[in-house]
Amino acid sequence: MQSVVASEAPPGYRERPSRFGRAVVWTRTVTEHDAPTPVLPDGCMDLLWVGGRLVVAGPDTRAFRPVAVPGTRYAGIRFFPGTAPALLGVPADELRDQRIDLADVWSAGTVRRLNERLAATDDPVAELERVALRRAAEVAPPDPVLRRVVAALNAGWSVGATAEAAGLNARLLHRRSLAAFGYGPKTLARVLRLQRALALARAGVSFADTAAATGFADQAHLAREVRDLAGMPLGQLITGRGLGSPAEAPGETTRYRTG
Repeated sequence: MQSVVASEAPPGYRERPSRFGRAVVWTRTVTEHDAPTPVLPDGCMDLLWVGGRLVVAGPDTRAFRPVAVPGTRYAGIRFFPGTAPALLGVPADELRDQRIDLADVWSAGTVRRLNERLAATDDPVAELERVALRRAAEVAPPDPVLRRVVAALNAGWSVGATAEAAGLNARLLHRRSLAAFGYGPKTLARVLRLQRALALARAGVSFADTAAATGFADQAHLAREVRDLAGMPLGQLITGRGLGSPAEAPGETTRYRTG
């Protein structure tokens, strides 16, 4: 699925599928001409290399508006929903709406060695992939039920139908969703529906037809959800107009792809 918040990707942004199967890798250099673009919630988590630091971006419940000076360079690996907690060894809800140093999650010695390797390489995204692949070989894989939960909610299923299909009662689904995605299934469903709606609207589908196709009661309902989750009107979000001055450009890529 696509996660889109503007008419095109910011200048200097590049993305490709990762050799680690449940992720994409990306780079970005912030320029003085960048228009500030909010990072919208998408259920994903990122491991970022920026300014000589390894940073974990937890799952967002609202638009995040990072700021960085022109010239800031980023490399990142974006893990699809439910993937990162097993690799990091920490429940997603403990990182919800946060950006923290990896050293707050892993040992200082491990992070120091990773920082040294990243500082010495010409291809930091490849090093981040190696980190993910090594870690994946050391830990148990994510529960396959989580993929079914994401797929069902992204298809517009109700939380009740999703729980039944996953063989879980509502309370257990909620608890496991908190640990895997950072929030309960109802919030995850809202986030995924927002992303589906943005993809259609960006493709030129009218807002009324977008609302109908993605399960909103009407266009007004879509507008309320966009304002609540993104903090701005849908039209402004799609066109990118009125997002502020280039000096306020974000230091982290908008999430264009979630899984």
